Amino acid sequence: MRIQSVHHIGIRVTDERRAVDFYARFGFVVTYRDAHDPVVILQNDAGVELNLVVNADASFDGKNRLMDVPQKFPGYTHVALRVPSLAEAEEFLKSWGIRITEGPKRLGPGISLFIRDPDSNVIELRQDVA
Repeated sequence: MRIQSVHHIGIRVTDERRAVDFYARFGFVVTYRDAHDPVVILQNDAGVELNLVVNADASFDGKNRLMDVPQKFPGYTHVALRVPSLAEAEEFLKSWGIRITEGPKRLGPGISLFIRDPDSNVIELRQDVA
């Protein structure tokens, strides 16, 4: 079996409107709302697809279970999104008041910085460098 690419990223969230508004800042727009399941599909101009799964417990305490607690559990810890310029990304984040939680820092053949969405999901913004 050959994998061609990543098709989409599923992100569990507590509040649809808040999540849609956050990801809209990065150029994502709603392309589909499922009538039977709590799924909202977003896509940007480059074809990157996010599936918001809107069923996180409303009593969420803000702690990402894979990143913010001492015990380390298995699971996906973050999504990395390629950007053409990390400097431009930093300026964009500052203009929206989005806090950089780590970086920028060199990681192998790239430079990365990390942010969180409103549900504490970790997003890496990564620029390839030579």
